Amino acid sequence: MKDILNLSEDYIDEMYKEIGKNVKKIRTEKGVSQLKLAQAIGHKSVSIVSLAEICHNKQHFNIEHLAKIAYVLDVNICEFFPKNFYD
Repeated sequence: MKDILNLSEDYIDEMYKEIGKNVKKIRTEKGVSQLKLAQAIGHKSVSIVSLAEICHNKQHFNIEHLAKIAYVLDVNICEFFPKNFYD
């Protein structure tokens, strides 16, 4: 087991940034706008998607967002997580 004290201060922030980038990449590959995705997951404005994709002011997707996004984009939720996340 690893000691949490060895975890970099930036680890979580970097993970959120990578998740946002991956959501954006998959969303654009599928030809879905930020607004259309936001509406598909139950939001009225684009802000949740636009801010979380770039992790602006530490805004990020939560697990519920990711589950809904994976469902509507028809991808495995694991596609959003950085490949080195499992190491």
